[in-house]
Formats: sequence, structure tokens, C-alpha cells
Amino acid sequence: MKKALVTGGSSGIGESISKKLLSIGYEVLAVARDFEKCTIKNDLFIKIESDLSDKKSTRLFIDKYKKEDISLLVNSAGYGRFAPHEEINYKDIESMIYLNLTAPLLITKTFLRTLKKNRGYIFNICSISGIKTAPFGATYGATKAGLRHFGKSLFAEARKSGLKVVNINPDITNTSFFNDLHFKPTDDPLSYINPTSIADTVEDILQKKESMIVTDITIEPQLFKLNTRRNK
Repeated sequence: MKKALVTGGSSGIGESISKKLLSIGYEVLAVARDFEKCTIKNDLFIKIESDLSDKKSTRLFIDKYKKEDISLLVNSAGYGRFAPHEEINYKDIESMIYLNLTAPLLITKTFLRTLKKNRGYIFNICSISGIKTAPFGATYGATKAGLRHFGKSLFAEARKSGLKVVNINPDITNTSFFNDLHFKPTDDPLSYINPTSIADTVEDILQKKESMIVTDITIEPQLFKLNTRRNK
């Protein structure tokens, strides 16, 4: 049985991808700060509590699980703060950089030889903010642009081994990501992406012939509409 590692696997996009991987026969090691709201009930879903925005916690996770024989890695954990750059506090900037960019690079390095040996897959959940300019989200956009560029460069570096590296760049997705932000998706289903659609995209890519690979894909809703909250 193939084994996958999914960061941010307790909710949102990461949880949906975990469900999909379980449904197609993977054992899933899911990493998250907590699993209180996670809906997955499956003996092949292994919960690993670790705060990947924290350097010490990340290194403890790496040291404990670095020998796992994985065939698929999903770098999905992430968060954002959106405001004029001078109004974002130092801690949020540091945490965004570490969780969205530093931790994926460290985790990828840890498992890279195993993934190459297994001719496996790396999926980086980036963001459309890493492609388009992101007013009030300069740091978040920079971290996602960095992750995307890392993925493109890594594929060029490692493609001869059979490793596949895929960047997925979603636009606004209906998850808890927006709970603490001043904007969120509208109720119009044409104005947001469901995380299950991103999981379906992962499955579609896994089913393609080994002779070809989709390396970078942007997913947008049909309409662009947001709700704003004045009290945030």
C-alpha cells in the first residue's frame, strides 16, 4: 500500500485531499495542529499533531517521521493575514513565511530521496495570490510565489528520477481559511471553489500516464465576488 503525507490534513483543502487519497487506496499521514474538527474516520488516516508554523515543533516532527517510506507529499498547510503591510505584526509575518514556505522546503528535503526512489508525487498547494499581485496580502503572496517557484525548479532538477512535482494555484476556496479575515466567499456557488474540486484535480493528475505530468495548474471560480466584514 502506498503512503502519503499531507500537511494541513485536518481541515479544508488538506482534509479533502486526504479523503480522496484514502478512497483510492493510500494510507495517509496527516499533519496538523489539532484534529478537533476533522471529520475523517479511517484506520488508515494517521493523525500527527504538530505546529508547522513553529521551528521547534517542525524539527521534532521531521526527526520522528523522517524514515517513513512515502510515495506522495502534499504541502497544504498554510494561512494568511491581509492588511496594509505596515499594519501586519512581526509575528504574523514570521509565521506566514515559516508555515507557507520554510516548512514545506524542509519537509520536502527530508523525504526527497524517498520520493525520488518511489517515482512519487509532490503537490504544492500554492495560491493565485502567488501569480497575481496581492494588495493587502504582500507577504502571503510572496510566500506562495516562493513555494510555486520552488516546485517548478525542483521538478526541473529531479524530473530524471521520475519524481513528479505539481503546483496547484487555487483562487478563493470555501474553507475555514477565511474565518478570521475581513473578507470571505459569497453564497453564490459560482464565486468560490469547493475543496473537493481540488481533491478531484489531484486524483485526475494521479491517473494520467506516467509519460506526462501536469506541473502547474490554476483553478478559479466562474465569478469573482467577495463578502467583506467591516468589523475585521
